[in-house]
Amino acid sequence: MGTEVLPDDRALRSGRRQRVLDQMAAHDLDVLVLGRQANVRYVTGAPQLWVAGTRPFGPTCVLVRATGAIHLLSTWDEGVPDDIPHENLYGISWNPMNTVSALQRIDGAAAARRVGTDAISPVFAQLLPTAFPNAELVDGELAMRAARRIKTAEELVSLREAIAVAELGLAAAVSELRPGVTEQALAGVLLEAVAAGGVSTPSNQDVAWVTSRDHPWRRATGDGHVKDGDLVAFSVGVLAGGYVGEVGRTWPAGQGRGAAALYQRWDRLWDRLFAACQPGAGASELLGAYQAAGEAAPPMPVTRGLGMGFDPPVVTQHLPATAAGERLEPGMVLAVTGYVWEQGTGAVFGREAVLISADGPEVLTSSPSWHE
Repeated sequence: MGTEVLPDDRALRSGRRQRVLDQMAAHDLDVLVLGRQANVRYVTGAPQLWVAGTRPFGPTCVLVRATGAIHLLSTWDEGVPDDIPHENLYGISWNPMNTVSALQRIDGAAAARRVGTDAISPVFAQLLPTAFPNAELVDGELAMRAARRIKTAEELVSLREAIAVAELGLAAAVSELRPGVTEQALAGVLLEAVAAGGVSTPSNQDVAWVTSRDHPWRRATGDGHVKDGDLVAFSVGVLAGGYVGEVGRTWPAGQGRGAAALYQRWDRLWDRLFAACQPGAGASELLGAYQAAGEAAPPMPVTRGLGMGFDPPVVTQHLPATAAGERLEPGMVLAVTGYVWEQGTGAVFGREAVLISADGPEVLTSSPSWHE
């Protein structure tokens, strides 16, 4: 995990690539133009440097269905798999016309009928038709989402490894939890532990906070110091080998007096959430688990896909129509969140990684939870 300049294993990248080619056929795409970083790595297996943060769309990767050829925006060979030949690399340019010229030279560009892109910008909305003169430009993100929602066996190995590092960080932070410690100190311990585990890229920043006793979902107001009896939530996420591993737990500072009933409510909610994670079930049933347990739906998504960055489905009370048509399928990996709150006590937050298999759900996370 510590050698991020190395390309992904051949079996990992070839399995993902075949899923994309199958979805290109299903969506009738001759060429796929990708700019989103997770999509690019999914297809190529090449970790790219200096691409953190928000940036405009650019055609970073081109996949031709007829030949399976991959063309990649890169000015160096390091990290590029050996099944992407050097002549298929095109360099970074400040002039977008140079990029378009490189795309025009791709074998199959002139004959393509349908070209999908995972994003677009006003500039490339004008320029891409000149690179693919006989093609209709369509939404290619639909094909990528269909490919990425089901994990290959090799992807499951990578996800388990990422989750293991996240749980290592969680254990280190919990071991330092005591009255008087600061939220920042807990976050520092956690990030140091995951870095020692070989991962220096967290997937989220706010990793430890005191839950509010006065508001259902805000963090506690104060000086950031943990007080005796506070319920402290930990949300640990790492980006390891391109894959996001996550786990969430809440632990009391001190003896946790008076919190046992709230943890029991969380356990009852989790039993319903886990029961809803069945293959073929509607994703919206996870929202229904909160209602059945008599708990208010949380402000964060109840469920979202785990994989390379953002993966479907996303199930949240704020977008109920998004979940209405989603079905859980074998091979999906979900981050499932349970959240309960009580006035005067605080909140219990927990997040589990769950694999949907043909035989039912399997919890991939194994971190212990507090019990009185």
